[in-house]
Amino acid sequence: MTAARSPLRVAGVLWRSTHPGPSVVVTAIAVVLGVAAGLDVWRIVVLGAAILLGQLSVGLSNDAFDAARDRANARADKPLARGDVAVRTAWIAAGATVAAALALSAVLGTGMLVAHLIALASAWAYNARLKATPFSVVPFIVSFGLLPSLVTLSAADPRMAPAWAWVAGGAIGVAIHLTNVLPDLEDDARTGIRGLPHRLGRTVSAVIAALALVAGAVAVLAGPTSPSVIGWIVFALAAALAVAGLVLALVRPPGRAVFRLVMLAALLLCVQLAVTGQSLVS
Repeated sequence: MTAARSPLRVAGVLWRSTHPGPSVVVTAIAVVLGVAAGLDVWRIVVLGAAILLGQLSVGLSNDAFDAARDRANARADKPLARGDVAVRTAWIAAGATVAAALALSAVLGTGMLVAHLIALASAWAYNARLKATPFSVVPFIVSFGLLPSLVTLSAADPRMAPAWAWVAGGAIGVAIHLTNVLPDLEDDARTGIRGLPHRLGRTVSAVIAALALVAGAVAVLAGPTSPSVIGWIVFALAAALAVAGLVLALVRPPGRAVFRLVMLAALLLCVQLAVTGQSLVS
C-alpha cells in the first residue's frame, strides 16, 4: 500500500496510531483531578499537555512495537500494519512526543519530572517486552498508581499523593489491563503474547478486575477523614457496578457486557477520586 505523503495525512495516520481514546481519557482524568485539587490554571494547562503528550508517545510506541505482529494478524484497524505510514516515522513521533512531555513536566518541578519519567518508562517497558510475561500487570499498577501523584507533584507545594490514592490508581490500572486485552486473547496467543490475563483466563481476569475496583473504591472512601455525601453515592455506584461485573463473570463466560460494566466502574472510581480531590493535597 502506498505510504502517506502529505504532512497532514501523515499527522492523521499518526494520530490514529496514538490510541487517542485512552490517551484523551487519561488526560481528562488528570485535568479533573488537577481542578479538584485546586491547582493554578497555568499548572493545569501544562499538566494536561504533559500527560497528553506522554500518552500519545505510549500509544505510538505500542503500535510501532506491534507493527509486525499486527500485520501477521491482518489488523485492518492498525494504520502501521496497513503500511499507511512508515514505522520509522512512528518511532520519530513517539520520541518527539515523549521528549516534549518530559520537558513540560520539568516546568512543573523536578518531582513531577521524575514521577512522569517513571510512569512513562513503565508504560514503554510494557509495550517493549512486559506485555508477553506474567508481570504484564506491573506497568499498569506503577503508571496508574502514580497518576494522582503527577497531580499533587504539579502543585505549588509539591508532594506525593496519599497511600489511598496510590491504591485507587493501581486498582484502576489492574482493571484496565485485565479486561482490555480480553477481546484479543486469541490473536495474541497466535503471535506469542502471553501476559498475565492470558495465563489467568477470561473468567479469573474479569473477577480480579472487579475485586480490584471494589478495593480501590473502599480505599478512596476510607482515605479522607470525612467522605462527602457525593463521595458515598459515587462509591456505592462504583462498587455496585464492579460487583455486578463480578457476578456476571462467575455465571457465564465474560464478554462485552462484563467489560463494559468493569470499565464503567473504573470510570466511576475516577469520579470518586475527583470528588475527594482536595484531600489529595491536604
